[in-house]
Amino acid sequence: MMNFNRRALLLCAAVALPLAACSKKGPDGSSLEAIQARGKMVVATEDNYKPFEYIENGEPKGLDHDLLAGLKKKAAFDIQQQIIPWSGLLPGVTTGKYDAAITAAVITPERLKTLDFTMPIAEATQYYVVRAGETRIKGVADLAGKKVGVQSGGASFAALDDLKVTLAKSGGELGEVVQYTSFPEAYQDLANGRLDYVINGIVNLTSLTAEQPGRFRIGEAAGRPTYAAWAVAKGNITLLNYLNAYLAGARADGSLFELQQKWLGASFTDLPDAAPQ
Repeated sequence: MMNFNRRALLLCAAVALPLAACSKKGPDGSSLEAIQARGKMVVATEDNYKPFEYIENGEPKGLDHDLLAGLKKKAAFDIQQQIIPWSGLLPGVTTGKYDAAITAAVITPERLKTLDFTMPIAEATQYYVVRAGETRIKGVADLAGKKVGVQSGGASFAALDDLKVTLAKSGGELGEVVQYTSFPEAYQDLANGRLDYVINGIVNLTSLTAEQPGRFRIGEAAGRPTYAAWAVAKGNITLLNYLNAYLAGARADGSLFELQQKWLGASFTDLPDAAPQ
């Protein structure tokens, strides 16, 4: 676990959220200085990633939306939010279309090549979920040869590498992989028997099974421990420090943990102080 200078962050959060004096200038147009100069920051959130971000009766809801509302109150500039499908979210940050992804993006080695992540906002270890009445799958070893649904380009897809290694230890192999643009489609196919299991983060699956206990059941971890965080373009240190200062303040006053309990059904008080590299 990496050490993070929390005292410095909290000082910056308490004294000046703009943080111009607490960080170096980023390499591109979405640096904090550029945002302050134009008077606005453009952020993107996902449209269908419950309980972190979703739309209900036309209203944005979820952990990230509440955290963003708190950030808007503290910011000295306008924050414009665009709610979009997952497929365009992180690529939009790397190309500069959006200044930041205010989404529970899982930190992976591949994503760290083009993005920098804030301190984690939640645990995001990938688990598998099956139909409630499934009798063939009692543990990870039973996933061998079974048909799995994952999100295209997401952390669930990345977790397949870990799952392959685990299955190989008992002589098993990964079965057919079906990629989806959003998880509701995968859950529907699982419920209808077109998939044997789906992989997603533990928080998302806990929400799913709590809402539909008669349809789905959570299994075991399918990958190594992982975390969810917000993202900025690689090397954009000024904006990264700005967002970290806000999140550090939310940890210090307890509001982050209260919102976790509200939306995720649990609070994660032992999260790393910085994004694992």
